[in-house]
Amino acid sequence: MASFEIIRDKRVVGSSAVHLLSMAVVLFVFWMLLSGNTQPKFVTYGVLTAIIATWVSYPLLLIPNADDTKRYFVFGINPIKLMAYAVWLFWQLVLANIDVIRATVRPEIDIDPSVVRFRYQTDNPMARVVLANSITLTPGTVTMNVTEDGVYEVHALTVGAADGLRSGDMQKKVAWLYGEPYEFTMLEGKD
Repeated sequence: MASFEIIRDKRVVGSSAVHLLSMAVVLFVFWMLLSGNTQPKFVTYGVLTAIIATWVSYPLLLIPNADDTKRYFVFGINPIKLMAYAVWLFWQLVLANIDVIRATVRPEIDIDPSVVRFRYQTDNPMARVVLANSITLTPGTVTMNVTEDGVYEVHALTVGAADGLRSGDMQKKVAWLYGEPYEFTMLEGKD
């Protein structure tokens, strides 16, 4: 699909012009940070490089939903929400670290490994990826598998880690980050 067709593609969620402009600005700022040179020649190189890189890579950064009716921009996240999510996730990392430390430094190790299964369905594939990676980033949990129909299998080291997954807080927060409706269901046993 040619780049001009991508801009007019009605399946793209959000504005392609806003996506292209924001990506070009971020790449230009990155160029300027790396070069550190404000001579007109280098600024011109930076602008041209940012525009060309944006134009070439934009179609590669559009990912389709499951039924290919929509295309989502990979970096299509509200920066304010992203910062709020990062702060919330950092706090969850602190709490999870405390839970794992408590379970492992006692004279009698208090771990109770289990596999927690749940279904998390949302239209945006990036929300599913961010959820899986956020779970794995949190100490005491590892996402082992995510199926195409949204079933997550997560290894939890402690009861606290398993309860955190069952509460659905992280799933809700990721859906909020992407502004997506979602379905969350706990699964018991094997399907």
